[in-house]
Amino acid sequence: MLSFKALQKNKTLKYGIPMLLDPALEAKVNKQKQSVILEEEYQKMKEVDLDKWKNVRGPRPWEDSKQYQEEQRSQQGKAV
Repeated sequence: MLSFKALQKNKTLKYGIPMLLDPALEAKVNKQKQSVILEEEYQKMKEVDLDKWKNVRGPRPWEDSKQYQEEQRSQQGKAV
């Protein structure tokens, strides 16, 4: 007979069994969460003023991000 420690170390029991049980539980939980999240996001999007947005480019991998952010902030200050 296997001891409790041996059962804890068994990878099939530790990782395999929960994976088999997860999809059914996850589907129930995600269905409820997703509908709530979508409704909340829709309400947020209704309140956003889409006429006054500005597309701002992020730094490239070879650019210094702090320096680039400072340049962007100074340009925004001049534009206003």
